[in-house]
Amino acid sequence: MHEQTPAAPEDPSAAEAVEATGPTLFDWEFATDPYPAYAWLREHAPVHRTKLPSGVEAWLVTRYADARQALADQRLSKNPAHHEGSAHAKGRTGIPGERKAELMTHLLNIDPPDHTRLRRLVSKAFTPRRVAEFAPRVQELTDHLIDKIIEKAGDAAEGEADLIHEFAFPLPIYAICEMLGVPREDQDDFRDWAGMMIRHGGGPRGGVARSVKQMRTYLGELIHRKRDAPGDDLISDLIRASDHGDHLTEAEATAMAFILLFAGFETTVNLIGNGVHSLFMNPDQRERLQASLAAGESDLLATGVEELLRYDGPVELATWRFATEPFVLGGQDIAAGDPVLVVLAAADRDPERFADPDSLDLSRTDNQHLGYGHGIHYCVGAPLARLEGQTALATLLTRLPDLELAVPAGELRWRGGLIMRGLRTLPVRFTVQNR
Repeated sequence: MHEQTPAAPEDPSAAEAVEATGPTLFDWEFATDPYPAYAWLREHAPVHRTKLPSGVEAWLVTRYADARQALADQRLSKNPAHHEGSAHAKGRTGIPGERKAELMTHLLNIDPPDHTRLRRLVSKAFTPRRVAEFAPRVQELTDHLIDKIIEKAGDAAEGEADLIHEFAFPLPIYAICEMLGVPREDQDDFRDWAGMMIRHGGGPRGGVARSVKQMRTYLGELIHRKRDAPGDDLISDLIRASDHGDHLTEAEATAMAFILLFAGFETTVNLIGNGVHSLFMNPDQRERLQASLAAGESDLLATGVEELLRYDGPVELATWRFATEPFVLGGQDIAAGDPVLVVLAAADRDPERFADPDSLDLSRTDNQHLGYGHGIHYCVGAPLARLEGQTALATLLTRLPDLELAVPAGELRWRGGLIMRGLRTLPVRFTVQNR
């Protein structure tokens, strides 16, 4: 996308008008490539008040230093009750359908001490040890999905696939379902419900609300079943912790399972999809990574996934925060009740923090990106997402080494939406190697 603000004209009054209005935000051209607009905001209006497509007015924070401060600032609450806007506006600040389905009491919408209590329970599921134990299963799921893509080619020498719907989407769905303890015979239902939820209005009327309600009902019933027959899974762990004194209401347990499922798959879908797309657009970096994998080295894969998170990460804006008192951020007066949105995609390309930020460098080591947040709300599932991202990319590049886009890059379309950044589809083709 070309920056929507035209080149500065010679007429001083026209130049002032351009600087006053800034780039157009949140249209489809912006969604394709928001980075030029974010660069303009970082330079001219790093803490910028704007009206969002929903009609809610919010502050956008685009510089790294301000973003890092805001993510850890206790004066910014995650509880939508602090938003002093209309009830209509409040209803547009969360995950689709969660308010009506009574799913608000989860980690993304609460503050300490409740946040501290619930996060302590959930974090036990994502320890390095437990994630490492889950690694072989993630590899099995990854290989199974690639096998299906190859088998679909039949006897043809070349195969085609939509890498989002046939690979990036099902992998984290099945992985998080297994961690939660959803029986395998029910996981395809979750895949259908989740697919409806991330279409952002692209499905049938009322489909999102119905999917959220179905998911909530199922999770409530599953929690009841796990109480009678617990297993080695996250939902059972939450029940056991609650039974041993860490109080957890049924509504909190259901909301927790819901947000772990929702946040635990869409971020990884976009990590894989955006990551593969970035490697397509930067063939020199892709060649470096494939050579490293062929040599049996893992260092470049680890730093590479972190760089892909920084360069074009899955979460464009951090989830909503609301000022609990007046304060100053980036030179702007933030009023009590004001919504604040930290633009992670902008902060992670701030030249004041990252050298040559608009270039992809898979060996970048000074890379304290904000892709998974910062502070007490740092993504609890980050270890699992990293495992899935590394496994998915390494296996794709090894088993389908000549994978390439099946359409011109300009034909790709990005999903609408405020928080997440991801492709609608990613058509690819490949030569069928050893079956």
